Amino acid sequence: MSNVAPLREQVITKLYSAVLSDVLDVAGHPRQAMRPFLRPLDDSLVLFGRVRTGLYANSYHVDPGRNPYAVEIALIDDLQTGDVPVLACGGPTDRIAPWGELLTTASARRGASGCVTDGLVRDVRRIREMAFPVFHGGIGPLDSKGRGEMIARDVPVECAGVRAETGDWIFGDVDGVVVVPQAIASAIFAEALHKVESEDRTRLELLEGRSLAEVYNKYGVL
Repeated sequence: MSNVAPLREQVITKLYSAVLSDVLDVAGHPRQAMRPFLRPLDDSLVLFGRVRTGLYANSYHVDPGRNPYAVEIALIDDLQTGDVPVLACGGPTDRIAPWGELLTTASARRGASGCVTDGLVRDVRRIREMAFPVFHGGIGPLDSKGRGEMIARDVPVECAGVRAETGDWIFGDVDGVVVVPQAIASAIFAEALHKVESEDRTRLELLEGRSLAEVYNKYGVL
């Protein structure tokens, strides 16, 4: 994991989800891109950071005096710089809405790099004003209280069809969200940066008028 951090600026400025997905395919990990219903609140923002997981379940009752947000609060208050809460709600869902303005404010203040959830989000206008990257499974005004509750944090989860564990790396842009397992992260990001260089050369030669077949045979990227 320590070998990825120095690449942060290059990853954010040079990479995109499609090239990461391609490299993961070649490495034998073809199921790392989250399902396409998951979309960014702001198409212009890029998300990159370390995964911190939260697992949600449906709820239908809250006992008087019990705090249904306890596990959720503990996760947010434990975030470190560069962390990304990945909140698994079994989405798509029209019931569980774990994310809003106040969690965004608290997470940003702690240095988090964004949030990914296959549940719903609300307070969209305020979140967009903060330019905090959030990828979501839908938008709605519902409170999660009495509908859904975080039952565990920092456990393996499946979010929008992809397994994620605390310590993995996650990247999101307008094309989608990709999870990179921490055990292979250094190699994947290095290879993705190399592939981008090949794509840049391919683009340049296509603009110069060379045929697609000629350039593909030369660089092997498409």
